[in-house]
Amino acid sequence: MRADTRASWLKDDMTNENSRPTRSGTPRYNPDKPRNDVGSNPRYHGDNKPRGEQGGKPRFNSDKPRGEQGSKPRFSDKPNTNHRRMRAEPEEKFIRRAIPDIDTPFTRMGIDARVAVNLPPMGIEAPSPIQEKSIPGIVAGRDLLGLAQTGTGKTAAFGLPMLTRLLNIGRKPEPKTCRALILAPTRELATQIAENIDCYAAGTAIRQFRVVGGASINVQTMRMERGVDVLIATPGRLIDLIERGAVDLSQTKYLVLDEADQMLDIGFIHALRRIAKMLPRERQTLLFSATMPKLMEELAESYLTDPLKVAVNPPGQAAAKIEQGVHFVNQGDKATLLAEYLAKHRDELAIVFGRTKHGSEKLSKLLEKWGFKVAAIHGNKSQGQRERALSGFRAGETKVLVATDVAARGIDIPEVAHIYNYDLPNVAENYVHRIGRTARAGREGRAVAFCSPAEMGELRAIEKAMKATIPVVGGEVPFEASKMRERGGPAGRPGNTNAQGARKRPARRPSRAPKAAQRD
Repeated sequence: MRADTRASWLKDDMTNENSRPTRSGTPRYNPDKPRNDVGSNPRYHGDNKPRGEQGGKPRFNSDKPRGEQGSKPRFSDKPNTNHRRMRAEPEEKFIRRAIPDIDTPFTRMGIDARVAVNLPPMGIEAPSPIQEKSIPGIVAGRDLLGLAQTGTGKTAAFGLPMLTRLLNIGRKPEPKTCRALILAPTRELATQIAENIDCYAAGTAIRQFRVVGGASINVQTMRMERGVDVLIATPGRLIDLIERGAVDLSQTKYLVLDEADQMLDIGFIHALRRIAKMLPRERQTLLFSATMPKLMEELAESYLTDPLKVAVNPPGQAAAKIEQGVHFVNQGDKATLLAEYLAKHRDELAIVFGRTKHGSEKLSKLLEKWGFKVAAIHGNKSQGQRERALSGFRAGETKVLVATDVAARGIDIPEVAHIYNYDLPNVAENYVHRIGRTARAGREGRAVAFCSPAEMGELRAIEKAMKATIPVVGGEVPFEASKMRERGGPAGRPGNTNAQGARKRPARRPSRAPKAAQRD
């Protein structure tokens, strides 16, 4: 009796509970209909048919193997597939089998037609002065010492004949080897060179690879197992890969040192000497530099054999299309003055150079607070942060790029119209590299240097290195600077250190008594 009473009570309670209408007005449960006929509940199918016969797509078909089901497998079903290696290997690219029949100024200098056909789409119709003087000698196999500023077409000067020689080899490189090695001082310059080489070699079987710090060294190690035709590297990461046994330089026949003077300034001299010992003696070496310091001459003597010397612009001089100026200002007023300059040209790209990483980051945040679209690159930024900053700057999403000397090397953006030297560089030659970021690809540019009273020594060193006087475009000239310029001292005619108006070092005052007498 107790069990029957409980069952009856439970049945009546369920009936009352599920018979209450929902918000739509339909009952939750109808005891007069079979369970599968309840259409108001989306959990159930009203036609009591298998899922595959109800109009929906079946999840699994037992008549087909697993690989042929509707869902795409996440990974390849091939056995022993190394998916990590697949990520490290580049995709297959289009290869032009037929040699184009074209006649251009580059083909007449000996450049392979399969390479020359890619130049007109890039806007390269005729060789620049550095290319016209360098390419014939490089094609002939001679070593070269090129003195030219940035933005003069140096990458094509060594890249086009290099690709021509590699195409004539006709076979794949050995594992872990590279036929051509290009060394660059910074990640940004290495990236720029790699992008240009890809464009020059489009439609050919040439394979290039870039190895720089800040990227996965394990992925770089796996990629080098196949070997590459062209390896673009920074010296530090290349040494790391060599120590791991991932790179073999015994078959490298073509060596390029781009921005070699900057590599010496950074401190790569020991790494360069170590790399040189691993290269075969029979090789072609090309060395490009914007300046020619004494250490640079020693490096050229040790690397080059009977080189062809090519100089487009005299070492240390800026490009002719750069309008330069110096604005004298107190250190504390530089940020406000910079904002005034930037406000006049909001729609144009500008690079602001700072001396330190901390100062550059602080300045970028201040400009962003004032409403400018700013990005910063310096040594404390990761590789991903640098690339995102440069990508946004190149696309015009940010109009101002605050950078340090090292981080800005290799920036090749023709649209850059203004360079602001917020802090004057400690090394005079770096001034030429800084302002070389503008007036590229035949365009005009403007460079303004902010000089505080404490930076007069740096300004005189810059003018002496350039053998030219930078015009004053604003501010009050300090008394010392005005006197030096009027008298024709180092600031007026740099290099004329023996002029009449030059200040002489005072003679050392002799001691009143001999040292022996003083000790007594």
